[in-house]
Formats: sequence, structure tokens, C-alpha cells
Amino acid sequence: MKKQRHPAFDGKLALVTGAGSGIGRATALLFADLGARLVLCDRNPEGLQETARILREKGVDVLTESVDVSDWAAMQALAGRVHGKVGALDILVNNAGVATSGDFLSTPVEDWSWVFGINVMGVVHGCKVFGQRMVQNGGGHIVNIASAAGYYAAPEMSAYSASKHAVMGLSESLRLEMAEFGVGVSAICPGVINTNIVSAMRTNGAMVQSQGKVVDIYRKRNYGPEKVAEAIAEAVIHNRAVVPVSPEAWVLYAGKRLMPGVMDAVQRTRLFRRLKP
Repeated sequence: MKKQRHPAFDGKLALVTGAGSGIGRATALLFADLGARLVLCDRNPEGLQETARILREKGVDVLTESVDVSDWAAMQALAGRVHGKVGALDILVNNAGVATSGDFLSTPVEDWSWVFGINVMGVVHGCKVFGQRMVQNGGGHIVNIASAAGYYAAPEMSAYSASKHAVMGLSESLRLEMAEFGVGVSAICPGVINTNIVSAMRTNGAMVQSQGKVVDIYRKRNYGPEKVAEAIAEAVIHNRAVVPVSPEAWVLYAGKRLMPGVMDAVQRTRLFRRLKP
């Protein structure tokens, strides 16, 4: 999309979680080009400040907040600071997320708690602490970053897939509830995007030896987070419900609905073997 001011963003206040790298950083940069005022959050202060530095060098004034989205008290405090300093949000992007891999029996319960705390409860917390003010103000838009794994579960990714299915369900339910208050809700499903989420994921079982291969696949695929940022902006502008982004995300989205048995067979064989050690 053209990087020029747009009425859906110009002068609007947007908050992006996980803004220290990847999709979050790309989204912040695009929103700034479209004219938005920005609040950027991340639990990694170094990455967060780097994103802020890039924006400030462009003359964009941003508010930064270090926060762990899985911490309910911290998110409540964040909302209090944001509302007190700059007011109610017009756009919320719940982007912060982590990944796990490994067969179900090898994945410890602690990893389930970790991934659900950030991927699910982090989204719940964001929607809770900022959604109420959007309703009171009579409008806004919430964007939740889900995944192609949110509608097509992959083997050896049960915890991650379950967390993203939960984000999809929350987003679809919340969209129906919020519509009467003028608040849109979108679920974005990126697909294979070249960010650091795979290199940083927790691996278990046979996937410990495969992590390098998966990272290499994502690197060679080289489908950048800027594509996802553009999809997020379009979702806000057009109030889209579910937005697959990469070509494979669209294929899986269509295939799961039109020929689920065939897609499951493919996942169990060729792609599954490709990612095995």
C-alpha cells in the first residue's frame, strides 16, 4: 500500500505490542508513515528502544513502555499510564507472541503455561484493558495476531497451534460483541514470515535437532514482516475479520475448508518429513 497519510490512521492513537522487532516493528513503521500517533510496547527494552530510535530519526514522536503482556497487573498499570498520558486508543495491535515446538508428550506443561500466558492471555489482557475505553469512546479497532496454525494445526506444534486457535476464537467472538459499539476486530494469520520467532522458540523432543532446519526454511523463504504490516493496515481500513497473509497461509485457509482430508494427509507426509531431522 502507498505509504502516505490515510484517514483511518492520520492523527489516530495506535498501540503495538511486541514492537521491538519483526512484525511489531514493521507495523509501527508503517503506521507512522500513515500518520498514526504511536505507543510501542515490548518486554525487550533494547529492541523497543531501537524501534523508537528509527522512528524518532524520521521525526516521529513515540511513547515507549516496557511490559510483559502476560502480567495482568502490569497490563492494568500500562493502560492507566497510557490513558493518563495520551488518552484512549483508536487502534490496538496485540502482536506480542512466542512459539513452541515438539511432540505433545515431550512438551512440558511449563512450556504450555508460557506460550498460553503470552499468546492467549496477553491478547486477553490487551483487549480487556484497552477495549473498555474504546467502547466508551464509541469506536476503535483491535487487531490480534493469530497464525495459519490458528486454523490449520501442525504436527509437533500442539501448544502453539492450540494458543493460536484460541486467539482465533476470541477474535471471532469479540468481533460480534464489539460491533454494536463501533469497534472492529481482526485476526491476522501471517504464515511463514522471516522473523526471529522461530529462532527464539522453545523446542522439545525430535524438534530440538530440527530447529536449525526450520530457521533456514524461514530465512530462505524470505517473506518479510512488512507484508504482514500492510495486511494489518488493510484490515483496519476495511474492517476485515480474518486475514491470511502469505500465499501458504491462503492455501491452508482454503484447503482446510474445501478438502480437509487431503490437507491433513499432506501435512502428515511430505511437509512433516521435510521438517524432521
